[in-house]
Amino acid sequence: MKTFNEIPSSEPSTDLLNELKLPEDLKKLSKKDLNILADQVREFLLYSVGVSGGHFGAGLGVVELTVALHHVFDSPKDKIVWDVGHQSYPHKILTGRKKDLKNIRKNNGLHPFPSRDESSHDAFGVGHSSTSISAMLGMAIGKESSESKQVAVIGDGAITGGMAFEALAHAGSLEDDLLVVLNDNNMSISNNIGGISNYLNKIWSSKFYTQIREGGKKVLRFIPSAKRFASKAEISLKGMFTPGAIFEELGFHYIGPIDGHDLNLLIDTLKNLNNLKGPKFLHVITTKGKGYLPAEKDQIGFHAISKMPGPSELSMNKKPKYSDIFGEWACKKAEEDNNLIAITPAMTEGSGLVNFSKVFPDQFYDVAIAEQHSMTFAAGLACSGKKPVLAIYSTFLQRAYDQLIHDVAIQNLDVMLAIDRAGFVGEDGATHAGIFDLTFLRCVPNLTLMTPSDENELWLMLNTGYDLKTPVAVRYPRGSGPGSEISHSNEKIEIGKAKVIKEVESDVVLLSFGSLLSIAEEISEELNYSLIDMRFVKPIDESLLIKLAQSNKLLVTLEENVVAGGAGSAVNEVLNQNFISTNVLNIGIPDHFPKVGSPTDQKKEAGLSKESIIEQINKKLNSMK
Repeated sequence: MKTFNEIPSSEPSTDLLNELKLPEDLKKLSKKDLNILADQVREFLLYSVGVSGGHFGAGLGVVELTVALHHVFDSPKDKIVWDVGHQSYPHKILTGRKKDLKNIRKNNGLHPFPSRDESSHDAFGVGHSSTSISAMLGMAIGKESSESKQVAVIGDGAITGGMAFEALAHAGSLEDDLLVVLNDNNMSISNNIGGISNYLNKIWSSKFYTQIREGGKKVLRFIPSAKRFASKAEISLKGMFTPGAIFEELGFHYIGPIDGHDLNLLIDTLKNLNNLKGPKFLHVITTKGKGYLPAEKDQIGFHAISKMPGPSELSMNKKPKYSDIFGEWACKKAEEDNNLIAITPAMTEGSGLVNFSKVFPDQFYDVAIAEQHSMTFAAGLACSGKKPVLAIYSTFLQRAYDQLIHDVAIQNLDVMLAIDRAGFVGEDGATHAGIFDLTFLRCVPNLTLMTPSDENELWLMLNTGYDLKTPVAVRYPRGSGPGSEISHSNEKIEIGKAKVIKEVESDVVLLSFGSLLSIAEEISEELNYSLIDMRFVKPIDESLLIKLAQSNKLLVTLEENVVAGGAGSAVNEVLNQNFISTNVLNIGIPDHFPKVGSPTDQKKEAGLSKESIIEQINKKLNSMK
């Protein structure tokens, strides 16, 4: 295996890879050539991600596994379902998308995750974790051809999600011909790698062993006591070398763990398993970032990278991110109150809690990919007199919605949600867009919902929410804000009170909820419109809205959320309930999912650019004449 210390600055020569037209061409290659191919895939992956940016470490770790899967199985007839999809870049390279990989995550470029719209080789669209086994099982049961095989590739992080174990329990109870591949890149289950383990797995995946195993079961079926003894003996024997007893108990034929970078071993094992009937479970151990030494040493830091920066980009003085501000606030508040408990479902780095986890380890819990658990865990902490602060991305909060309503809101518990990545998140596309939270949160009783417009507003709202003894959510965008100076004080704001930025006699009022305030300020300055930073979606400032509606001809609501049921709808409801007929224009995200592209591109597509907003206002004003 080739290893690299640097990302190639120019496109490498990949002669063998270039000759491949379809995944089935891999079947024609010898094991020697397949190993050369794996090196070329890894090198090209390094180069292309250096050009485009994207998910990095996971893909490098599954190069050999991907080559082996496409050598043994027949995609797209055989369905290979990748969980989450961070590791799918080698799959894209080997399924005809090599030349387009440099444009991944860009406007009109390749999707960052498997997408059914992009390729017939992408059996299932993914982005969130723990879905692969359920989807693969559905395909297995619904398949039209008995010759089709189904494979789910799931990581050791994703398999902790409850949904994955629900699917495993269902799949193991059936006799469908399917394979689950556990890509264990954190050695979280076992580090049992070596000659003995590999030798045993060759035996356990062989036709000979399987015939003896299944034949013995048939004989012992008529001798219940002997059957129980033999079953216990087999599990005990395998348990000496493998961690697979739990999967065997679920009904799977378990093999592993094996070296996920030994291509020859992977091919032999997969061929054996391909000939077996019923549910199979293959456990492979890989190294995240394999082949690129900096990524092997810093697996978290190289989970994903931006494109390689130019000299001008390196010298830029970057503003602090909203997540960094949240992390700083959490540390300050924890110094003042040891009842603060910070929780995150596998988002320590992204949520800005790395420093908090080091300084306050006894007040910090990363519960892994378990959003539902994180919410109810927070509820339990609140019942015990603690002050839980749950840091979660907007898109993943969707998974804990039932727990928010049932376990937090109904009991009116003192739980605070710090909702990161609200609104457009850019290159990760529709699966990661946080564009629904205002809609699904504002209908929940007992919940206070705030939308900061800049860095200092975030700080003040975190202070405000922390002092409430009821459920509260503060939602803020990805990346940096406009650059407002942060007070770092304990100052709070009045609940449900909007902030008047500019009030003039213009007949038009801009009502901004959150991140679009900077654009609204430009429009207000250019067209001399009144401008309000609404701050609160719930409770909304009803008295101010009534006053503005009675003295102006048009209220324009602005939000980085879907229009349907969002903050603008809350304004409409206030006016309707008070029998006020003032014209309202709701501007937000239309009724479609965003395409892959930068946040700027996504805002433009959604009609949230400065120019588009002005055009929509003028169109509305003309219709009122």
